[in-house]
Amino acid sequence: MEEKNYNTQIKKNTKNLAIYTALWTVSMAIATFGPKFIWEENKTLTFIGVFVNAIFGIFMILANIKHLKGLDELQKKIQLEGMGLALGVGVVGGLSYSLLDTTNLIAQDAEISYLVILIALTYLASVVIGQKRYS
Repeated sequence: MEEKNYNTQIKKNTKNLAIYTALWTVSMAIATFGPKFIWEENKTLTFIGVFVNAIFGIFMILANIKHLKGLDELQKKIQLEGMGLALGVGVVGGLSYSLLDTTNLIAQDAEISYLVILIALTYLASVVIGQKRYS
């Protein structure tokens, strides 16, 4: 009975995290592309879009914390290792990338989107590897 309640709670927390992540992602796209394609650079609407995105981001963070608190010790360990590696790669990689830009060793400006992709792929790979290692 306890196992069923645990799995039900994990599924609920995962679903809530997915919903808030999707809302945050969609609101990010709207805040990014809305000024150019929807509301023609209207600063008030742009501010509202960014504000709504930040609110969804806060809810996503809270959902992630609740999700993590509901995991068993092994899953927490896998997630923590993934997050730690992603943070380290993000900080070291991001600062190195920024240095390449500021010292003009790369022709284009450093774009945050590349750093976000690097962090996400690092986290994903780390969690997958952790799941395989501990299973």
